[in-house]
Amino acid sequence: MKEKRKMTAKEKNEATWGYFFVAPTIIGLIILNFYPAVDTVIQSFCKTGDFGKGNIFVGLANYQRAFADPEIWQSLLNTIKYAIIEVPFGVIIALILAVFLNKKLKGTSFFRTVFFLPMVCAPAAVAMVWKWLYNQQFGLINNVFHSNVGWISDPKIAWISVGIIGVWSIIGYNMVLFISGLQEIPGDYYEAAEIDGATGIRQFFDITIPLLSPTTFFIVQTRVIGALTIFDLMFMVMDKTNLALSKVESAVYVFYNYTFTQGNKGYGAAIVMILVVFIMIVTVIMQRAEKRFVFYN
Repeated sequence: MKEKRKMTAKEKNEATWGYFFVAPTIIGLIILNFYPAVDTVIQSFCKTGDFGKGNIFVGLANYQRAFADPEIWQSLLNTIKYAIIEVPFGVIIALILAVFLNKKLKGTSFFRTVFFLPMVCAPAAVAMVWKWLYNQQFGLINNVFHSNVGWISDPKIAWISVGIIGVWSIIGYNMVLFISGLQEIPGDYYEAAEIDGATGIRQFFDITIPLLSPTTFFIVQTRVIGALTIFDLMFMVMDKTNLALSKVESAVYVFYNYTFTQGNKGYGAAIVMILVVFIMIVTVIMQRAEKRFVFYN
């Protein structure tokens, strides 16, 4: 059996400094990621004691209550409905914009900046502006169209209105990723297609979409996870007295309400664990679909 070579003093010194430099990251991951995740799992099986101390183990009681709670199922449905609006529309609109803004035309840099601006705006400022636009009495939208629609107060359309804000907010981010993917496609493919007489639309569907599928899959997967964990949008746009809140609040919003407003951390932990399992199932399905729909050139 071959003996292991002993490290020289220089190699030991380099290894020590290597551990020293990665230690802050490792410590940060343990404190900010791993420990909270483990603690959440443990608390989901407990009943929160007085003042957050003296937790009592209750087994699956929190999960049984959550599965029997109509509010939890409604919040999951609301989250899925929001994802159905934000993800496909955010991806399709961003892709169309990316194709046009990837061309060497005058003013493309300006329009790229304009569409990306929502990503750098503070969520509170975005919520304030859209609440004013949607205001039933004084909002710009109702005044322009001379209507009296309760965009965020009508339970039937409030979730659509919130979804529109989500699409508007994420288009710029998706567009930048698509432009990056488009620039990786060799121009030879398009030149050969033009020689063969393929139209621009034919090139888009036969060349751009297949070769852009890795970028598209990445965007779709990350945006699905982002949409299923949405919180700040509902929290800042919808007031607690809003009659449509129950038809808009997401699963994370309900988790926040029980954990930080009502102080029931055990039940809140159970809610978020159910959401985590649901996201894991969706992610596994998407990973299986990757082999069928994603093409690597």
